Amino acid sequence: MDTLNQLLGGFATAGTPINLLWAFAGCALGTAIGVLPGLGPAVTVAMLLPITGQVEPTASMIFFAGIYYGAMYGGSTTSILLNTPGETGTMVTALEGFKMAKSGRAGAALASAAIGSFVAGSIATILVTLFAPVLAQFAVQLGPPEYFCLMLLAFTTVSAVLGQSTLRGLTALFFGLALGLIGIDQITAQVRYTAGVLEFMDGIEVVLVAVGLFAVAEALYNALYEGRSEASMNKMTKAHMTRSEWRRSWPAWLRGTAIGFPFGTIPAGGTEIPTFLSYATERKLASPEHQAEFGSTGAIEGVAGPEAANNAAVTATLVPLLTLGIPTSVTAAILLSALQNYGINAGPQLFQTSSALVWALIASLYIGNVMLLVLNLPLVGLWVKLLKIPRPQLYAGILIFATVGVYGMRQSAFDLFLMYGLGLLGVVMRRYDFPTAPVIVGLILGPMAEAQMRNAVSIGEGNWMVFLQRPMSATLLAVVVLVLVLPRLLARLQGAGTAK
Repeated sequence: MDTLNQLLGGFATAGTPINLLWAFAGCALGTAIGVLPGLGPAVTVAMLLPITGQVEPTASMIFFAGIYYGAMYGGSTTSILLNTPGETGTMVTALEGFKMAKSGRAGAALASAAIGSFVAGSIATILVTLFAPVLAQFAVQLGPPEYFCLMLLAFTTVSAVLGQSTLRGLTALFFGLALGLIGIDQITAQVRYTAGVLEFMDGIEVVLVAVGLFAVAEALYNALYEGRSEASMNKMTKAHMTRSEWRRSWPAWLRGTAIGFPFGTIPAGGTEIPTFLSYATERKLASPEHQAEFGSTGAIEGVAGPEAANNAAVTATLVPLLTLGIPTSVTAAILLSALQNYGINAGPQLFQTSSALVWALIASLYIGNVMLLVLNLPLVGLWVKLLKIPRPQLYAGILIFATVGVYGMRQSAFDLFLMYGLGLLGVVMRRYDFPTAPVIVGLILGPMAEAQMRNAVSIGEGNWMVFLQRPMSATLLAVVVLVLVLPRLLARLQGAGTAK
């Protein structure tokens, strides 16, 4: 009952006209930022940090939180319509969303993404309200062995599920892992695999690789192999979901939320792991008649699940941030610095020392989710009209959009050459049916997995059995083995049964 009273007090604070205005401004700005590749919520919040000197704490935190989850909503728009992920968390949405757009179902994909984001964000906010301290205490108990095994699970599920063969998936994954090793070693601070190129010192930007392999590769592939048609990208259909699509989406929204929320509470790769795991889960659980849609015409479950996982994970980052003072994403780290600018220390005492601010922030999540739904759903029809543009002009626009976005990150001509080089590589991978998503997974999680593995071995004093001696990591390793072995075993048994 005490929690409910505090939440109602939070709504009273967040519902004042000035705070509602800040929430709306944050949501609108975040949605616009999510559409642009390169300019993510972390960069934007960092640029706007000086306003903490002029605006009172509650209003500025509501504003920054609106930018954060607004960017997650907006990033799905260009992923679905243009195959250009605005955020790393929306890369998985592009896999099925863009195929749905090409087959005339862009409206359904956008609606499923918007409603899924609202459902996941609302459920995750309720869980934050009820269980924040409990979940944070559990997250603290996980060590390097568990984190490494979680990332190993992400590697295997993504590589085994995407593409026509596990071998091709693993090949793409190892290429991504190799890219992730370029730069400065996180533990020893040694420069490695840069070939003397100064631009490689800071490693390779994930957004650059994503835009190159998704957007540029898509535009170039169409110019080379499908570009002789003057027609627009697809035959336009309804800008809303059918009854069947509703029926297929809601279980995916719930599963995505269940996968995404726990990952938001632990520093294990942000939104990337849960979105890829959600996609793998939906692909495995899809009924036989819908299996064929994955990777061909686009399956709505492949949009609904990852989008829900993405938004649930983003909301859940507030759990360790507020209760322990531990940021589990770059944007959360900048939010932490914003709190520190006001002399507020996040941690176990925050709910006592700054109770009004915390509960107003949590209440603003409920308000922001409704605002984002109201902002995004009416715009679905407008966004879908982008696809009426003829192919040559549309793909030329995608290339311009990608070039401006990537150049805007570091104002580096080298980044543009690298992006177009990766775009050509993406064309070759697509031509020979190598999945591109495992490359991104390897690039993002590879350095983190390496650091956690080395820390785990250090904890075990050089003994690799440390991964089997801890119950959680041993369980995760067993799941990894099952993911790799079970499908082949079942296929062999089915083959033997058919032969008889």
